[in-house]
Amino acid sequence: MLKEKKCIPCSGGVPPLPEDEILKFKEEISPEWSLTHNNTRLLRKIKFKDFKEAMDLAVKIGEMADEQWHHPELVVGYGHLDIEVWTHKINGLVESDFIFAAKVDALYKD
Repeated sequence: MLKEKKCIPCSGGVPPLPEDEILKFKEEISPEWSLTHNNTRLLRKIKFKDFKEAMDLAVKIGEMADEQWHHPELVVGYGHLDIEVWTHKINGLVESDFIFAAKVDALYKD
């Protein structure tokens, strides 16, 4: 299971995953994640009843990001949290991005 694995920091110089592997890993995370930017990023938009709930999850994700050495882009607004994940150094997706997404899924169950 992806959520049981640990993210591996990327120092660059590795190629992004090929499309067939991206699609394989995508099947292992919530269908709420979408591929964006020509399949180089993962995006999940979560709705909440208020700002506090969105911020509470953002804080939990931030703590996990520091533990995993893998940092998403988070956009918090009233009633929503947008989470965007990709490996910045290669501007693409690697297994760690899907591991991180699976860990977000474990933190937030619809």
